[in-house]
Amino acid sequence: MNIFSQFENYIKKILEDIDINDETRLFLDRISAEPPRDASHGDISTNAAMVMAKPAGKNPRELAQLIADGLEKLDEVSEVSIAGPGFINLRLSDAFWIEHLSSMFKAGDLYGRGLVSNGAKVNVEFVSANPTGPMHVGHCRGAVVGDALANLLDFAGYDVTKEYYVNDAGGQIGVLANSLYHRYLEALGDDVGAVPEGLYPGYYLIPPAKMLVEKQGDKLKSMSNDERMALLRETSISSMMAMIKEDLAALNIHHDVFFSERELHAKKGGKSTIDTMLDKMRDNGHVYQGTLPPPKGETPEDWEDREQTLFRSTAVGDDADRALVKSDGTYTYFAADVAYFQDKFDRGFERMIYVLGADHSGYAKRLKAVCKAVAGDKAELDVLFCQLVKLMRDGEPFKMSKRAGDFITLREVVDEVGRDAVRFMMLYRKAQAPLDFDFSKVTEQSKDNPVFYVQYAHARVASVFRQVAVDLPDLDVSPKALSEADLALLSDAGEVGLIRKAAEFPRIIEQAARADEPHRLAFYLYELASELHSHWSRGKDSPELRFINHKNAQLTLSRLVLLRSIATVIASGLAIIGVSAPEEMR
Repeated sequence: MNIFSQFENYIKKILEDIDINDETRLFLDRISAEPPRDASHGDISTNAAMVMAKPAGKNPRELAQLIADGLEKLDEVSEVSIAGPGFINLRLSDAFWIEHLSSMFKAGDLYGRGLVSNGAKVNVEFVSANPTGPMHVGHCRGAVVGDALANLLDFAGYDVTKEYYVNDAGGQIGVLANSLYHRYLEALGDDVGAVPEGLYPGYYLIPPAKMLVEKQGDKLKSMSNDERMALLRETSISSMMAMIKEDLAALNIHHDVFFSERELHAKKGGKSTIDTMLDKMRDNGHVYQGTLPPPKGETPEDWEDREQTLFRSTAVGDDADRALVKSDGTYTYFAADVAYFQDKFDRGFERMIYVLGADHSGYAKRLKAVCKAVAGDKAELDVLFCQLVKLMRDGEPFKMSKRAGDFITLREVVDEVGRDAVRFMMLYRKAQAPLDFDFSKVTEQSKDNPVFYVQYAHARVASVFRQVAVDLPDLDVSPKALSEADLALLSDAGEVGLIRKAAEFPRIIEQAARADEPHRLAFYLYELASELHSHWSRGKDSPELRFINHKNAQLTLSRLVLLRSIATVIASGLAIIGVSAPEEMR
């Protein structure tokens, strides 16, 4: 249950009962109910009077009073106040928070789940790195953001498919095959010298080259060029994809679908998927024969003015029409992009999300144009860009060894600091903002290390349950006993504050899912952990506030319900992010 949505609905009902016309009702969706920035102002703040005053033709303060009068009648509300030009602040009763804690505990790990969608099909495509080597640190952020976003949408109720688009049809695959052949000759003992410029020099091609020697001996030398290149392509792609999957697994990332670009070009019954797409787009008027103006900054003498097969993308929101066929008759990358989107739409996806690097920022408009041409209003497309990550140590730029040749591998980073630290910190800033990843900070055990701070909160809860077994061995702390605890005994302001903070979880899930912003969850988990640690510290000075009360077993049970509920929220949030929730930390 999202209590903030619940109170939004209460407020809208109050406004609908006020004499407002149908045109004014259109503004109801702009109303928000959210935690106030200053907790001293109450539990919920709403802008309802500010939003509705002008369209309703009323003074904001007067309208705020009418809304406040309606809210004061609710059993859940203990106090209503009006601030500034018309903001309304609510304070909810302790009884409401106790009842909500009971619901939270009973819901368990279903709390906050499935509140946004009833199973709409979403495709999240992320990483999709060229299969020409291991994952490098530049892929890391997009991989984590894409995976966490997919997990988040799944938790929010969508039917999610995690997809990787394998770019295995471009010219880079020929370069990869030739690079493997060089390593193959080297493995045979031939004197081939250094890796020629233009080929991939990394160590990662040595193992598949040795495997080829074991299986084929020197047979590749006598093969025709076409036969040899076909074998080298297949071997190199399969080897690189196996390596990429291992790298992703190190981050606990597992895609549901690996879609091969070659499948779009493959002829079946005389036609490829791209051929079929072009026929369909021609029939719909989106493909035509024409010429393109020269690119900006290019003189007419340098421009080849020729008739081409073009996608009429300017008619659906793009800045320019796009070429679909090259001068040699082969298809452009864009043609494959269109066919790929068509394939996703044909598979029944209602929403497609692309997680791309910042260097692909020009792709958004063209992809949205493709969506509009192919799907009309029957599907949505969103593009999420991830900015670069700067590696740091103790606040200074840091360069790791480059065992892959000319880049730092993802595995090197994971091996140094661990999967949990990498995943959490990659989400501790908005994807569109640059990120400094400090190796020293993400491994220290302090409040300044968010992943440690959140995991420690979960471990602390587990430690209380272990201590209860020692201090109060006869106390029944089974789920049934906890469900029957008298939660009205939780009267301390810090305890109620913990309930309030945990109750924000469903709202965070809804907001983050609707905005494609999994980083909001990382921020929230840090705030919830901070509340728990602060209350824990209060118990050091005031023994009566400690979670285990040796003189009052019933109060202890009630506090264990609160702790278990908080731990469940933390564990659910960490699972979405892809981070473990440890029971113990040393």
